[in-house]
Amino acid sequence: MAAGTPNTAFSGRPRKIVAPPAEGPAHPDGSLRLSKRMSELGLASRREADEWIAKGWVRVDGEVVAELGARVLPTQQVTIDKRARTQQAQRVTVLLNKPVGYVSGQAEDGYEPAYVLVTPPNRWADDPTDFAFQREHIRHLAPAGRLDIDSVGLLVLTQDGRVAKQLIGENSTMEKEYLVRVAPAEGERLSADGLRLLNHGLELDGEALKPARVEWVNDDQLRFVLVEGKKRQIRRMCEAVGLKVTGLKRVRIGRVMLGDLPPGQWRYLGADESFV
Repeated sequence: MAAGTPNTAFSGRPRKIVAPPAEGPAHPDGSLRLSKRMSELGLASRREADEWIAKGWVRVDGEVVAELGARVLPTQQVTIDKRARTQQAQRVTVLLNKPVGYVSGQAEDGYEPAYVLVTPPNRWADDPTDFAFQREHIRHLAPAGRLDIDSVGLLVLTQDGRVAKQLIGENSTMEKEYLVRVAPAEGERLSADGLRLLNHGLELDGEALKPARVEWVNDDQLRFVLVEGKKRQIRRMCEAVGLKVTGLKRVRIGRVMLGDLPPGQWRYLGADESFV
């Protein structure tokens, strides 16, 4: 059976594959945690994987593994029960046009989290999907990436660990596009050298930034396309070349556009849409 193929005949007693070791360097036999291997294979996020392992929904080489921390070799075959696929298919992803004044994650400093806007009255009337809103869709809805409290635009909230991994996983190279209004901090227009630095050559927190694509859209607006997302990265990049950000809007993540979604409203990610 191919890796990732649902296994409908699910029986047998759980067994341990490899005893979990203490935290430390790479295991000498080349094994890795089962949850990490499932994430690498694109079967689930590590959090989902741990949940499914505990429920006995994961097999390695045809045998049930129900021990958290179990380890496997890259050559071993990992399959999941159809109940896991069903659960995963029921998880939703929401696209929100975040307005100023809301934080992306948990409430902080008296500001509300953006997910409080995901209510039936705030659903975009032109949502092209035909999903019926359910209260369960709000449970465990988490941001896959952040927008500053003063920034607006496309914010992804998801229950699906696969989507979160695509957007914010440690190896993610997902493009994110922003329209950024700027003003010269010292009254002088950005030089050609400054623009080159924005594209490549700046450091933040002692680390070189990955190459970006930055270009003028009009006299006071830049387009940024980034493949990383350090805290307040665009604002800090602009400060480094003598610009002050006066407005920042995210308009695209991967292949998904903000489009005509109004501020403060949301819609579902359609079954035929993908970030990659």
